[in-house]
Amino acid sequence: MAQASDAARTVIMTVDDDPGVSRAVARDLRRRYGESYRVVRAESGESALDALRELKLRGDLVAVILADYRMPQMNGIEFLEQALDVYPGARRVLLTAYADTNAAIDAINVVDLDHYLLKPWDPPEEKLYPVLDDLLEAWRCSDFRPVPSTKVVGHRWSARSSDVREFLARNQVPYRWYSADEPEGRRLLSAAGQDGNRLPLVITPDGDPLVEPEAPELAARVGLATTPAEDFYDLVVIGGGPAGLGAAVYGASEGLRTVLVERSATGGQAGQSSRIENYLGFPDGVSGAQLTDRARRQAAKFGAEILTAREVTGLEANGAARTVRFSDGSAVAAHSVILATGVSYRQLEAPGCDDLTGCGVFYGSALTEASSCQGHDVYIVGGANSAGQAAMYLSRGAKSVTLLVRGPDLSASMSYYLIQQIDEAPNISVRARTVVESAHGSGRLEQLTLRDVDTGETELVDAQWMFVFIGAAPLTGWLDGTVLRDEHGFILAGPDLTADGRPPASWELDRAPYHLETNVPGVFVAGDARAESAKRVASAVGEGAMAVMLVHRYLEQS
Repeated sequence: MAQASDAARTVIMTVDDDPGVSRAVARDLRRRYGESYRVVRAESGESALDALRELKLRGDLVAVILADYRMPQMNGIEFLEQALDVYPGARRVLLTAYADTNAAIDAINVVDLDHYLLKPWDPPEEKLYPVLDDLLEAWRCSDFRPVPSTKVVGHRWSARSSDVREFLARNQVPYRWYSADEPEGRRLLSAAGQDGNRLPLVITPDGDPLVEPEAPELAARVGLATTPAEDFYDLVVIGGGPAGLGAAVYGASEGLRTVLVERSATGGQAGQSSRIENYLGFPDGVSGAQLTDRARRQAAKFGAEILTAREVTGLEANGAARTVRFSDGSAVAAHSVILATGVSYRQLEAPGCDDLTGCGVFYGSALTEASSCQGHDVYIVGGANSAGQAAMYLSRGAKSVTLLVRGPDLSASMSYYLIQQIDEAPNISVRARTVVESAHGSGRLEQLTLRDVDTGETELVDAQWMFVFIGAAPLTGWLDGTVLRDEHGFILAGPDLTADGRPPASWELDRAPYHLETNVPGVFVAGDARAESAKRVASAVGEGAMAVMLVHRYLEQS
């Protein structure tokens, strides 16, 4: 059975089936190296391999492995050969008797043995430590860099693998990606007892393997908060885009017990933007991820709770309380609620797109895929700012970027500064009056059929990457029967509820609804989910702050 001490240190492993010898080796190693290295002792090849696989899953480093040659079931050479598959960078030492020196010499070719030591090794100051000192120095000079604690093993053209990578990246969870087709990916799959048929495999910071994890499980296991700390709050903010983060910052900073609930990752569509250049106070621009990270940390600094991967399915008014229900049946209540659910990208209805989503067809920027676009031809569908920002970002490494626009040009929906940048980019072209007729590929996007809107002529083009930005739909279906919305699903609030000079029939208060207040008193809306909103980052943040001001007014009069 492997024995260990401080898990934070790099490992030296010793394997010997003789308990007395095993303890003696470990004792001498700890005497010299115990302050800087963790010494792991095993008494069989099988138990040592189990320990190595566990260390591998946890992301621990192994510098040196010492194994006795004469062990039953699995001798030292056989063990080191298998250990090589788990930790190829570890230095390997065979402990052997004089009679077995020929076997040790042969092992140099079999397992790339670094050294063999004759037993007994007394005194260790002369026969053990000098050898180990040299091997440890060589290991320190090699490429043994530690990897981030969360590891993802997947396939480049796996939609679920892409989703997991995007989820981790957008939630600021550091991770290391391994292709299941590469040696290190295969080693991690083997260590987790997987054959690669079910991907992705996520290995948590604790070394636990998760196979094809869903977002709630993944969030909980990589350290994201998913459960509210209390049952009742002053304010529940639903949605973690700019409006929701703005509301959380202002709510918490002004003393409200605030919890923000996000179904996937904070930032919303803005968080996926590669560059926002027209946001006040950032003359050089700021990426959506940077802005989101700063806002999230700011909200947390003021004491706001942020829950991730929690899907809200219902809203109820129970007396003075507003109850928010989750998909797992649990609930949280508050004096007030701000709906900042934002919008989601509309899906392209062209044949073939559904089957290839995540396998070359992406909605939004999917910035985790950008590095894979290096040197390739990229197509972007859409003509608004989000499409233009993605085009500029991807053009840095792509061979070419083609914007497909249904309208006659970009002027109808894209900011002037972006149009100028696109005109000046040598590898970006715009195809106006062009739509995607269909997408083709077996397991991954390979070709697109494009159609000219005016002539009806079609063209088949080779394509591995297509990013789609064709407008957005509000995420408000779960509010049916509770909150009034327009024919497109956007939430009505304030003056839009009293267009005829009278409040809605269900309104029971003497006053009219406040500017951002819905037909349910104490429930407000901010950002893109609101009917007739400006659909800009700055206005969303402003509405989030304004909604908090109105929450205070509501609470004072309740």
